[in-house]
Amino acid sequence: MTTVAEPSPSTTHRRPVPATLAGLVLAAAGVVVVTIASVAVGAKPIPLGTVIDAFTGFDPSNTDHLFVRVERMPRTVIGLLAGAALGLAGTIMQALARNPLADPGILGVNAGAALFIVVGINFFGLSALTGYVWFGFAGAALASVLVYGVSSFGREGATPIKLALAGAAANAAFVSLTTGVLLTSTDAFEQFRFWQVGSLAGRNWEVVTSVVPFIGAGIAIALFSGGLLNTLTLGEDLAKALGQNVDRARMISGLAVVLLCGAATAAVGPIAFVGLAVPQVARMITGPDNRWLLPYSVLLAPILVVGADVIGRIIARPGEVQVGILTAAIGAPVFIALVRGRKVAQL
Repeated sequence: MTTVAEPSPSTTHRRPVPATLAGLVLAAAGVVVVTIASVAVGAKPIPLGTVIDAFTGFDPSNTDHLFVRVERMPRTVIGLLAGAALGLAGTIMQALARNPLADPGILGVNAGAALFIVVGINFFGLSALTGYVWFGFAGAALASVLVYGVSSFGREGATPIKLALAGAAANAAFVSLTTGVLLTSTDAFEQFRFWQVGSLAGRNWEVVTSVVPFIGAGIAIALFSGGLLNTLTLGEDLAKALGQNVDRARMISGLAVVLLCGAATAAVGPIAFVGLAVPQVARMITGPDNRWLLPYSVLLAPILVVGADVIGRIIARPGEVQVGILTAAIGAPVFIALVRGRKVAQL
């Protein structure tokens, strides 16, 4: 009896390379557009000429120039970094779990980071965003190890269904523990609630420099893991038959998720929906090949995050709507329409 090998993601539903490259160029152009909009537009009206002068002829005594350079620029950069991190983390987790509806929030990674940050605020006196980073890493790492360890019990190992169930259980446990810690301290609750909603406001260059090394390392690892993820999505048995070291591949990919989620969550809070929707949209464009999915995610996710932040500054002047609210408000209807219009893209 002749057996037919299951095709790999790189050979199924392949899109023409020129068209895919053109899509990447358009996505990069979109990143440039939202970056310019983020620097030029805000709750405080500043003429476009003044914004340009802030870069071409900076005057330290001009408050508008200072506002552009000190407030809007780091806010834009952290939005680009956090968006790229969350989009990549979602893509990797969907490949690892072999579930197109997996994301760092559903699998408990964000909740683990949030728990450790609350512990840092309550028991270690953290008050600055730059101090959240290491606690965010520790929580994300613990959540990842716990979810994978629990789902690995049994003969079948870490199957997609067991990963989803373990992630849901871990998420519920972390949220309950976080609530319990917050109930013991009013000060911790006041500080945490402004971070929890997910926001780019108030982020300065110190926050940017504290997370750049970790997000940069995570992006590099993620972008080079496309081939590993392609093999893992075929299933553990077939991956081993093809010579893949499954445990090592999962560790490398998991390290990228911890770096990306830990840093992004610590810097901007647990912004929801980005890691779920962006990979799905990218997959509808590129097909299931992670070597294309990852670059698309690293460009499309910042467009969503920074674009939502710009809209949030405009619709509630002179106040703002936080980006964590806008990403769900903008993304959820679009995602529902995509799912209703066609089946969720398969891995």
